[in-house]
Amino acid sequence: MAAATAKRDIRRVFIANRGEIALRIIRACKRLGVETVLGVSEADQDSMGARLADDVVLLGPPAATQSYLVIDKLVEAALASQCDAVHPGYGFLSERSEFARACEDAGIKFVGPSPQAIDDMGDKITASEIAGKAGVPRVPGSGALSDAKEARAFAADIGYPVLVKATAGGGGRGMRVVMTDAEMATAFKEAANEAQTAFGNGTLFVEKYIQHARHVEIQVACDEHGNAVHLGERDCSTQRRHQKLIEEAPSPKLTEKVRAEMGACAVKLSLNADYVGMGTVEFVVDNDTGDYYFLEMNTRIQVEHPVTEMICGYDLVAQQIRVAGGLPLSFTQEDVTLTGHAIECRINAEDAARGFAPSPGTLTGWNAPEGKGIRMDSHCHAGYTIPPYYDSLIGKLIVHAEDRTAAIALMRKALADFEVEGIKTTIPFHAQVLAHEDFARGEVTTKWVEDVFLADEASTEKEQAYG
Repeated sequence: MAAATAKRDIRRVFIANRGEIALRIIRACKRLGVETVLGVSEADQDSMGARLADDVVLLGPPAATQSYLVIDKLVEAALASQCDAVHPGYGFLSERSEFARACEDAGIKFVGPSPQAIDDMGDKITASEIAGKAGVPRVPGSGALSDAKEARAFAADIGYPVLVKATAGGGGRGMRVVMTDAEMATAFKEAANEAQTAFGNGTLFVEKYIQHARHVEIQVACDEHGNAVHLGERDCSTQRRHQKLIEEAPSPKLTEKVRAEMGACAVKLSLNADYVGMGTVEFVVDNDTGDYYFLEMNTRIQVEHPVTEMICGYDLVAQQIRVAGGLPLSFTQEDVTLTGHAIECRINAEDAARGFAPSPGTLTGWNAPEGKGIRMDSHCHAGYTIPPYYDSLIGKLIVHAEDRTAAIALMRKALADFEVEGIKTTIPFHAQVLAHEDFARGEVTTKWVEDVFLADEASTEKEQAYG
């Protein structure tokens, strides 16, 4: 990947995260000649990130609510360690405007968009309004709703099925599919309660539910000099309960015409939002009609950013730091050339056979695949103990080949060569998905894993048990 030189006033970056993304940031900073300080909880004091960072600051107990989510501690640690900037990674506080604002108030550069942009794009109703002004297609939807009665009235107007969604947050929380009027009251109450607990904001809205949908997102890169570039799309349709499992770039289903239109829409939206930094504009694509609609914007680096890096050749984290230092992007839209096909499997410490139950524990064996076209982003190693306090992601296996067929074959081989002992992982699940004929044909929607793949697996197990 092509790196970029950071501006001189960013000499030392405080990393407010853990796991593989912390390592990813450390390595990008090393290429840029920028020092790193890693904030760690007690559970992560002996992590790979702690070993590789230039300095380490203890934030507090293992629980994220007492360490990685405490804004005052993070800002104080960044100041005490004489850092010029804070990189939030993804998850935790990465999309919290309060954190960006606290960094700004302390005179520390937040490696990400402005607090206002985070607020605007983090609120789905405001984001939809900005998209509308930019001429970006939107799913038919309401404004903020006060109660289930209003939701029922709007749903009756646009027709069922609909989605009840939280205006804040993401990851499927505060979201319910409502098929009939009779289901609305219960769904509205459940979604509001879940959103309030997860995001501190129980406000909901309703939008039309696309039953056969693909999840396609556009990577954008913007600087403070008015430059905005898109780096193609990622197809993230292989999901379970709104959580992405496999991502690929480019999408196997978009035409060149639609690909160009969506990229242009993402750039227009970013410019209208005064966005600076790396961001992802997410779209839902109707698999039946090919129509696409703006869904939301993620105001941070994405878990799946490596598949874009593999096809475009740019180091997106290095570009983040470059832009945060006030420099322009090191490339223009005309410079962007997308080559080949990339696939990423999120490897989690979970037992798919037991409903994806978490499987923390000590790795007694760890032998990740290697070779041409294979990339492994992980903080794990033999002897590492996966703590039970955080997200179950233990690594991202990424492959890149000349076309999709070759990429699938390479990923299947890489998964077969991946040896992990001591815990359960999702490696067998990924191998089964990659071997499925629907995936091979690119016929995967956001409900495929639950409605087709897992149903097929359950049917096979039943036949084996009673056959």
